[in-house]
Amino acid sequence: MPELPEVQTTVDGINKTVKGLRVNGVWTSYESQYYKDKESVKCPKYFKKFKESVVGAKIVSAQRRAKNIIINLDNGISVLIHMKMTGHVMYGKYVKTDGVTSGKKVGKKSDTNVVDKNDPWKPDKSESDALRDPFNRHIRLVFSLSNKKHLVLCDTRKFAKVVFLNTENMHHTPHLSHLGPEPLDKSTTYEVFKKQISKKPEGRIKNVLMDQTLLSGVGNIYSDEALWSSSIHPETKPKNIPEENFKKLYKSTLDVLSKGIDFGGDSMSDYRNIHGEKGAFQTKHNAYRKTGQKCSREGCDGVITRKVVGGRSSHFCNKHQTKF
Repeated sequence: MPELPEVQTTVDGINKTVKGLRVNGVWTSYESQYYKDKESVKCPKYFKKFKESVVGAKIVSAQRRAKNIIINLDNGISVLIHMKMTGHVMYGKYVKTDGVTSGKKVGKKSDTNVVDKNDPWKPDKSESDALRDPFNRHIRLVFSLSNKKHLVLCDTRKFAKVVFLNTENMHHTPHLSHLGPEPLDKSTTYEVFKKQISKKPEGRIKNVLMDQTLLSGVGNIYSDEALWSSSIHPETKPKNIPEENFKKLYKSTLDVLSKGIDFGGDSMSDYRNIHGEKGAFQTKHNAYRKTGQKCSREGCDGVITRKVVGGRSSHFCNKHQTKF
């Protein structure tokens, strides 16, 4: 799932590409009986209201709250996108093919006129090869823009959440009101960080770090990396972490999140940036998905181990990460 750095990278990309453009139309292939009468574009009735609320409005800005992308419009409406497991937002010129492929194999058939109803939107021939990455082909939501280009949501597993909110009170809605402090905000000092984490003294630090009600934006990747850097075993209870290591954890959390942004996010899985390109943080991992490899810490002869902690996969060094 895209975490804080991936979402921030996307938001920065949106601000650089579509600010000032109008939304001329919206299309979606999302539709599910599970979402009938629910607040989701996956409900046809809700999508109709969504479309009425955004078409004709100008994009003013984009911002991030936790793992949510928020696109603010000039009519007092904001579009919230949570990319979930496999979603990512891209920008470019797209063509709706009505599902007709060109010489591609779809299912068990191979024909120049095979209809693939699930993925009718394709990048225009003028666009870069990056947008043709196989991970970028499942376009579920399309905003047609006033410059003849498009802002699209690719979502292989169809888990993403998209809603529209009143900009003025969006932070008081159930979508955002439960979220904890932003770790990279200046107001989130060490004292605030420790206070939030200490609200679950008996929890396991791996899971506590990822609790979005305590701290916003941290997930599997960056929690593993922060714990590796601060020498804390993922099963350690917050109440047992020595002050020195707590301070290291605070600094490490900020450092790995900032580094994630600097490297354009992590594309170990599906994530791609606004131009359909991979980030590079996956090349900087010390723990995440390094199972069986020698620990890269200088002087440490440990091996990276994988263990499920509180239902979440955790990667850590079996030597220098101490279970206090």
